[in-house]
Amino acid sequence: MSKAFDMEMFLGGVLTGSHATQQRHLRQARIISAEIAARWRRETPWSWQRKHLIWFMDHRLAGRSEATRYYYLLTVRLLAQRLQTSWTFNL
Repeated sequence: MSKAFDMEMFLGGVLTGSHATQQRHLRQARIISAEIAARWRRETPWSWQRKHLIWFMDHRLAGRSEATRYYYLLTVRLLAQRLQTSWTFNL
């Protein structure tokens, strides 16, 4: 049995802000990770492609408020920053 991916350790270097903000980003990153793993069986962010994050933003957040979509966008940008990619995302 493999150990579950530790999102807190993965994002630790790029998380800034208050404790509540950091916890929100971690919670949202875990949700994003679970959805991508369920849809494409990509267990870690290292195996993700830009299209996976776009799919999450377009399909899994459809019908959510603009504020919710914005907060998830911030988390997606943190994930891209941690992956050291040049991916850009818009609402």
